[in-house]
Amino acid sequence: MYRIIKRNQIADNIYEFWINAPHVTKTGRAGQFVVIRIDEHGERIPLTISATKGEDVRIVFMAVGKTTQQLAALEEGESIRDIAGPLGTPSEVKKWGRCAVIGGGVGIACLPILARELKAAGNEVTGIIGARNEGLLLLEDELREACDELVICTDDGSKGHHGYPADILKEMVADKALDAVWIIGPAIMMKITSFATLDTDVRTFVSLNPIMVDGTGMCGSCRVTIGGETKFACVDGPEFDAHQVDWDELMNRQRTYTGQEKESLEHYHEHKCECGEHQ
Repeated sequence: MYRIIKRNQIADNIYEFWINAPHVTKTGRAGQFVVIRIDEHGERIPLTISATKGEDVRIVFMAVGKTTQQLAALEEGESIRDIAGPLGTPSEVKKWGRCAVIGGGVGIACLPILARELKAAGNEVTGIIGARNEGLLLLEDELREACDELVICTDDGSKGHHGYPADILKEMVADKALDAVWIIGPAIMMKITSFATLDTDVRTFVSLNPIMVDGTGMCGSCRVTIGGETKFACVDGPEFDAHQVDWDELMNRQRTYTGQEKESLEHYHEHKCECGEHQ
């Protein structure tokens, strides 16, 4: 069992958990993830490593489906059943030169550990974060400290640049001031943002989030097409060359179990109501 050391709600429906998991923190790196299972009857879900401190690992998630809502309901001092990890291939951190790390929505939570590793390797790092509104922005102070520069974007203009991270990236590309870019967020955001470097020699990485079950390459559910070849996001990724990703296939596969996910969430809330009535 893995104890929840700290629990915070850090934005609208978004939660930060610090969990004691020394086997993860011992070797966990930027770009890697864990697969958690809340209890013996629960499903396995992948969550990116956001930070490590001592023997504790941080995960950040939005409570949208059955399992993430169940996870969000846990309190400090409670435990979850399993944490497998670190899994996946770490980010390609080396001395690139000038780097941009770009996060959208909950993907912002993946940036601090990456920015710190890039800085430690001697890079100049610009952080660019975007959300629908100010209430969904995450970890601003931490990112200001981790990056040389931080640019904030909101779709509605409630804070920072009124627009999208892609706008800022296009400006940086036009200035010919970039050597490598990481983009992490919803698939459509990563696809559109990566267009800014499509006709350049700027290395552009994205962290893919397909459906995943075991996280070890055995089930094949996380298969993606990269440069015309089948890859498994859990062992070959999750980071890939943005310009080689078959985005339409990825997004179609992400919708495979939409009906079942809705049904599972409805059953979860029905069960909660029944339990409440019997108390």
